[in-house]
Amino acid sequence: MNRGGAFHPLVELTLARLREIFREPEALFWAFIFPILMSVAMAVAFPSSGSAPVPVGIRAGEGADAMRATLAASKALAPRLVAAADEARALRDGDVDLVIVPGTPPTYRFDPARAESRAARLLLDDALKRGAGRPDPWTAVEEHVSLPGSRYVDWLIPGLVGMGIIATSVWGIAFSIVQARMRKLLKRMVASPMRRSHYLLAQVLARLLFLLPEVAVPLLFGRYVIGMPLRGSLVAVAVVSLVGALSCGGLGLLIASRTKTFEAISGLVNLILLPMWIGSGVFFSASRFPAVLQPFVQALPLTAIVDALRAIILEGASLASPQVATELAILAAWGIIPFVVALKIFRWR
Repeated sequence: MNRGGAFHPLVELTLARLREIFREPEALFWAFIFPILMSVAMAVAFPSSGSAPVPVGIRAGEGADAMRATLAASKALAPRLVAAADEARALRDGDVDLVIVPGTPPTYRFDPARAESRAARLLLDDALKRGAGRPDPWTAVEEHVSLPGSRYVDWLIPGLVGMGIIATSVWGIAFSIVQARMRKLLKRMVASPMRRSHYLLAQVLARLLFLLPEVAVPLLFGRYVIGMPLRGSLVAVAVVSLVGALSCGGLGLLIASRTKTFEAISGLVNLILLPMWIGSGVFFSASRFPAVLQPFVQALPLTAIVDALRAIILEGASLASPQVATELAILAAWGIIPFVVALKIFRWR
């Protein structure tokens, strides 16, 4: 404690930033409520209790009722009549995965680019041929396997945690600095007994103190409400989250170092975050991108956070495992380099 009862400038700046965060209800919503809402929505959309029947449409007309009765005998299909004028809309909106036009032979109308439509075509073809009395040379033995962590929602929650870490780090830090610059607060701070590094570190430290509940809330919700497995160490989860927040915080400092308006910072933040939300495997596997793009995808900080969290939570990987250690190295580079550059180019005005 310094003379006059004031703490070190770094402590005072960190406490000031924490007060700003807790006075922003939208920040609390995106940090805590949004991941839970997304988890609930995905759990409802992708239930784990059994396999839902595949929706297929039958063009209304001659022979449609008889075909519907045949397909209704299959537990794997959910047939429904579709008017010819509604076929395109039903296929486009995903109401049905395939439309069958009765005839001899019948016509299957579907988009071959959709995996669910190709699967529906196989199930439908098998059901119709069985209904026509096709003899089978043998019947395969089925072994249904349900593994904890194999549900889509289990795979999604670590991705949402990673998305929350980078979003609140970059948005929160970048907008706080630009807001202070627009209000001429940074100009006044030049005359105060603090260094440039104190101000930048305070932004990151305040973000880290906010990190624990931000990560814990969605993980606890997933574990005890949705039933998501948590096979790895909580310490490992904490380390990855901490390093991830530091790396993303450095990125937020860098893009806000000289930005002067909300319009400019909004554009820069969206330019950085949106490609990562799409390409880093939050909602679908990043391996779907072409091989030529994989080096760039794997080098993104959000990809590193999400892959490391999934390895720890769903697979039980440790910090020393090659997969997690590699991701931590990527995150360390993203944290150190942007912070050093931001320290060099930062302007108070």
